[in-house]
This record gives sequence, C-alpha cells and structure tokens, in this order.
Amino acid sequence: MLVELVKIAKFPWSPWLAQIRTPFGGTMVRWCGDPTTEPGAYHVEWTVDEDIVWGQNVKPAAESGPGVRPGGHCVVLRGRLGPTEDGVAVLDLDGTLILLDVVEPLPEDAVHMWVELFIEREKIALYPYVL
Repeated sequence: MLVELVKIAKFPWSPWLAQIRTPFGGTMVRWCGDPTTEPGAYHVEWTVDEDIVWGQNVKPAAESGPGVRPGGHCVVLRGRLGPTEDGVAVLDLDGTLILLDVVEPLPEDAVHMWVELFIEREKIALYPYVL
C-alpha cells in the first residue's frame, strides 16, 4: 500500500512510530524502516501482532469502506474480513491484504463483512519496501 509518511517519532516508552496518511484516513503506528526516513510517499506492508478475538478487538463496522484512524491508545482499521482455511483471517484494507491470527473460528456471517479492528498502535507495524 502506498502511504504518506508525515513524520517519525520516538517516545521513551515506545518503539519508533510513524504518523501516516492514506486516502481513507491516518494514524500513528510502529515503523519498521529506517528511523531517519524523510517524509514522503512509501510503499508499505502492514502486519498486526495481536491475536484477533471476535467481539473483543474485531467487531462489525457501523459503515462500509476502508478506514484508518486513531482510537484513543489504539488504531482502528476498517476493512473486509475474509477467513482462510488454515486458522488465520485476512483483512482487505482497500486491496491490501493483512494476515490476522484468530483465537477461535470467526462467525460464518462475518465472511466478507465490513469490520473494525481495534489494535494497540505498537502492535501494528509498517515495513517499507521498494518496488
């Protein structure tokens, strides 16, 4: 996914964090690239380092369409949920697929549903890459 890197910051209690913008919102998440990276447009891969539990950190979305926004001390990602056969799920975030580890099987009616994930910002990572 192409994101706009606004800035990178480090606080004593956190890893390097990137403030980013997308066409459908922005937030701060963990940056796994060079901390001296200059602001600009970067292709990134998203990872979520937290187990997904239906009804706790993933819920049906009130509206459809992709979204990225801050939510207190967490980040809210809105996308379409797609379970796979091997015990993981995939969040489709505007064509970018993010693999998710699920604790228990997702409800059958959750397939292709618009959902919101509520994840601590330090547990969402962006890995920049060059095409």
